[in-house]
Amino acid sequence: MPNFLDFEKPIAELEGKVEELRHLTAGDDGSPINIEEEVAKLEDKADRLLRQTYARLSSWQKVQVARHPDRPHFLRYAARLFDDFTPLAGDRAYAEDQALVGGLGRFRGHSVVVLGQEKGADTEGRLRHNFGMARPEGYRKARRLMELASRFGIPVVTFVDTSGAYPGVGAEERGQAEAIARCIETSLSIKVPVISVIIGEGGSGGAIALASANSVYMLEHAIYSVISPEGCASILWRSADHAQEAAEALRLTAQDLLQLHVIDGVVNEPLGGAHRQPDDVILRVGDQIEAALRELLPLEGGVLRARRREKYLAMGKNGLA
Repeated sequence: MPNFLDFEKPIAELEGKVEELRHLTAGDDGSPINIEEEVAKLEDKADRLLRQTYARLSSWQKVQVARHPDRPHFLRYAARLFDDFTPLAGDRAYAEDQALVGGLGRFRGHSVVVLGQEKGADTEGRLRHNFGMARPEGYRKARRLMELASRFGIPVVTFVDTSGAYPGVGAEERGQAEAIARCIETSLSIKVPVISVIIGEGGSGGAIALASANSVYMLEHAIYSVISPEGCASILWRSADHAQEAAEALRLTAQDLLQLHVIDGVVNEPLGGAHRQPDDVILRVGDQIEAALRELLPLEGGVLRARRREKYLAMGKNGLA
């Protein structure tokens, strides 16, 4: 059974009852019990409740879904979608940053450079990947790989899933802001298709560094914002207790951002979120990437770069119309 979020408790209770009934094979007197009809009723009720709940998620509830511990992370997408994925390490200046993973691979017949923020699937993985919060060397590695892609005419595919760039003292001392800015500059300058998918959290400049793309897509319950709801609440209300209000004000959901023309499309998730059917949602993302590549590959490099720049220059004017 999946890990349930707070707002999913009624669903959890129903699904728990279904599991209990499935394990009942005989009554107290040893006679067999026919529970199929009762199980079917409970499953139908649980399914209706799940549909009703996910049809009216608040912004804060979407934040919780985007952060679900069982949600598939970048390495799972890489393993499923890209053949012969070969990670390339290091920024050639300081160190290797495992919060941001990148390399070469084959995607449905096309060579691609793949970049993604990896949060880690368990405690050991989260510590190794620093919860997906990259340091300057991670963004310098991303820049190096983008330049490599441009040199050899290879499309770039990025996966965004981070609460933000790592804010530690060491990262600031090594030029975190400069590294992010240079990464964005490179992404806007290269003459190859750049496609980005926000699969979980897209937080602050740490996300934009990988999402300055020709085509940007979001999973249905992903989030994308200039700051986390907790950080916003701490600034505006001097307390993270107002995170729910901040989430509503930030307009950070995929549906909001599509309306504001910040993103180019929304990839639907299975009922109940990506964590319930991860393989299904990974294939949906793959289909969206394939469609975007089909549209972008015929375009000349200068056109790709010009359109990418125009897109972001126009965003402030068109996005709030």
